[in-house]
Amino acid sequence: MANSLLTISMITREAVRLFKNSNLFIQNIDTQYDSAFARDGAKIGSTLKIRLPNDYVVRTGAAISVQDTAEQNTTLTVSSQKGVDISFSTVERALSLDDYSTRVLAPMMNNLAGNVAADIMSGVNGGVANYVSSTDGSGNTINPTVQTFLNALAVLNDNSAPNSDSARKVVIDPWTETATVATLAGLFNPSQAISAQFQTGKMKNALGMDWFMDQTILKHTAGTFSAGTVAGANQTGTTLTVNAITGTLKKGDIITIAGVFAVNRVTKVSTGKLRQFSVQADVGNGGTSITIYPAIVPASGGLAVQYQTVDASPLNTAVISLVNKASEVTRYNIAYASQAVTMATADLELPRGVHEAARATADGLSIRTVTAYVVGTDQMITRLDVLYGYLFVKPEWAVIVADKI
Repeated sequence: MANSLLTISMITREAVRLFKNSNLFIQNIDTQYDSAFARDGAKIGSTLKIRLPNDYVVRTGAAISVQDTAEQNTTLTVSSQKGVDISFSTVERALSLDDYSTRVLAPMMNNLAGNVAADIMSGVNGGVANYVSSTDGSGNTINPTVQTFLNALAVLNDNSAPNSDSARKVVIDPWTETATVATLAGLFNPSQAISAQFQTGKMKNALGMDWFMDQTILKHTAGTFSAGTVAGANQTGTTLTVNAITGTLKKGDIITIAGVFAVNRVTKVSTGKLRQFSVQADVGNGGTSITIYPAIVPASGGLAVQYQTVDASPLNTAVISLVNKASEVTRYNIAYASQAVTMATADLELPRGVHEAARATADGLSIRTVTAYVVGTDQMITRLDVLYGYLFVKPEWAVIVADKI
């Protein structure tokens, strides 16, 4: 029986399926589709409001202590358009969907999904403030150990990250996987899972987290920072005023401030660990302010407050320290809850005056396909596009697990 001609709708639906299945990182984050643009199509710069979880303070005793519900939200901007373009022959259109999917669509979607995943992964730099590592006697980062990943779990727990089945993930670089799989292969797994890890050389599930490898893991080069102190006591918010620093800070560096401790997000009690802050923008030698995340939100009058992040504000001249060693290059693997980062897609407009156009959505993703005839070259040109945005909505639900390079 002769194959029926492929339609643009068939191709687009298959493209969406392949896009999602081509990249494990995209499969393991929150993906949302904004149906508001289903008819007319979105424009670059369209925005999506995302409501953040509320936070409350618990009282002690019978007397009521009414507090406002101070809802917070953030904006995800759908501002990135990526696509792949090919020349489309009538012979290829005569193939079966399976043939066309294997020969043409699969490599297109693999590269497109990988490129989008790399873009989203770049948000770790400056977007994630929690950091764990293993070091040698000289303070150099070495391969993460079992204890390193357990420390990452403890950080997720302190930040009340979701802990339901398959909620927590670890995404690691291929070389981190190579160093880690032999160490963790047999931990807490049934024999079938251990066998699968042995046969594939890949982690499956251990330490209460699903593990997978992705080639888009960031490689971070730290600044040359060597010294700095706080200028002025009782500071709050996301801008830290400092005395002129020695050396530089790079976006994505992690710093601590002497005497400023993190709090458990539920109990608001100090964890006994210094609060880590992610540097949000490069700071040059001699810089006098550092933009940080999270904001410094201390207790008030010794009483816990909503959205509290630290036990107390820094003292004047408190020493600032760089957690990741100066000038060191490391891999920024991450342990996270899937709800920590959101990718949103929206429908692109379907243009008129072309040979054919179609959109398809599935699993929170939307892709558009357009084919047009080019008179000058006598070709059918097909483009596949995705319009998306991403945001680390709850960055405290992610932890950098550093590895040496």
